[in-house]
Amino acid sequence: MAKTQNKAQKCGKKILFATSEAMPFIRTGGLGDVAGALPKSLNGLGYDCRVIMPLYGGISGEFRQTMEFIGSTYVRLAWRNQYCGVFRSSYNGVTYYFIDNEYYFKRGGLYGHFDDGERFAFFSKAVLESAQITGFYPDVIHSNDWQTALIPVFLDVFYRGMDGYRDSRTVLTIHNIEFQGQYDPFVIGDILGIPSDWNPIMMWGEAANYLKGGIERANVVTTVSETYAEELGNPFYSYGLGEIISQRRYKVKGVVNGIDTELYNPETDENLKTRYNVKTVAGKEENKKELCELLDLPYAENRAMIGIVSRLTEQKGLDLIAPVLDEMLAADIQLVVLGTGDWKYETLLRNAENNYHNKVRAIINFNSGLAQKIYGGADLFLMPSKYEPCGLGQMIAMRYGTVPIVRETGGLKDTVEPFNPQTGKGTGFTFKTYHPYDMLDAVWRALGIYFDKGLYKKVQSNCMKSDFSWTASAKKYADIYNSL
Repeated sequence: MAKTQNKAQKCGKKILFATSEAMPFIRTGGLGDVAGALPKSLNGLGYDCRVIMPLYGGISGEFRQTMEFIGSTYVRLAWRNQYCGVFRSSYNGVTYYFIDNEYYFKRGGLYGHFDDGERFAFFSKAVLESAQITGFYPDVIHSNDWQTALIPVFLDVFYRGMDGYRDSRTVLTIHNIEFQGQYDPFVIGDILGIPSDWNPIMMWGEAANYLKGGIERANVVTTVSETYAEELGNPFYSYGLGEIISQRRYKVKGVVNGIDTELYNPETDENLKTRYNVKTVAGKEENKKELCELLDLPYAENRAMIGIVSRLTEQKGLDLIAPVLDEMLAADIQLVVLGTGDWKYETLLRNAENNYHNKVRAIINFNSGLAQKIYGGADLFLMPSKYEPCGLGQMIAMRYGTVPIVRETGGLKDTVEPFNPQTGKGTGFTFKTYHPYDMLDAVWRALGIYFDKGLYKKVQSNCMKSDFSWTASAKKYADIYNSL
């Protein structure tokens, strides 16, 4: 750690990564994975990147025991004056700060509360106030999604006159533009306490929009893949913010996420019965046998198993699967699905399991160990998303030699190269049009290659040789920080 800090002092780049969740402390999705991996990779490049997040009630006692209380202050939100404690911990060589306020954060679940707008306005301002306790005044504050999008706004409105923040720059990453933090305009004065002449920055349409405010004031806006950055100018993908994204196109950049290649490693994964690498991938078949046994499915060596590990929602392409599921299951395949989501899709998959008991297993739950077993045991991985800012499932699947079938959107397009049987190049099977039979065509093409063992081993090998580590992505973020 000392060596990394010395490097950071030499290059003078202090990064504060502000996030509403982070692995391993607590997570609900991809943002938590990014917050747990990117800062570590940046420190490996010689930066001093630290993470700041809320101290949720759901963080386990195991992690709380590692935290040190370092001080407290008060945060003013308009007429409110709220307590703010700051704790510090370290994990994988990264310093983490935790903002403590039990009124806002000692609750069940991270999101979905009636006062989320107030909770994350408090957190965003607390991030800036906390420097007087931590002594860490960053060169760059890296915010993520609407929950921390107010940081660039608060910085410009309230903190630019402070010596520690006079030269600070801001980056805002949009992980999913569907969620924007939209509230009644009343909150601008009553919660945020922002002067009325700043209203045009915060307003979009008839609502105060936290994400829009962050897009306006951040020095650079990034998204989690290059294709998604382009797609956000399209009304189909932008959920109403396409115009402002197009107007600010000069500062919008795409950087595809990586995955934690130590955590997702078929050579060391303790969830697998048989561990393997690209040279010993034949051992993967033993994991398929074990998965069949675990799920009470009949095993057959030449029967393709398709895995899905996903939220069961329209965004993830479940409305493409629904109308052609019976046709797909007419083939000699097995389908294993792990996830939760919309009731209608959960019901669809439960019914499919009842009707095709020797072919389908629908585990309406989430279990990370079982997810790893599916990645390690399945032959193909289906991810036909309507939109996918980056997506981690397809990269994890490829890491485990499980060949992806994806729609060409967002990060799926950027990370999965269509397989060409003539050249032997490519890492999966793709389709463009958002239509059930285009998806089904990609499934048939994948099955055709699966039954040609020479070609299947080639595409499988290509998948496992792909580099999805955070190192390349961290270097791109480093370039962005340096440009500021």
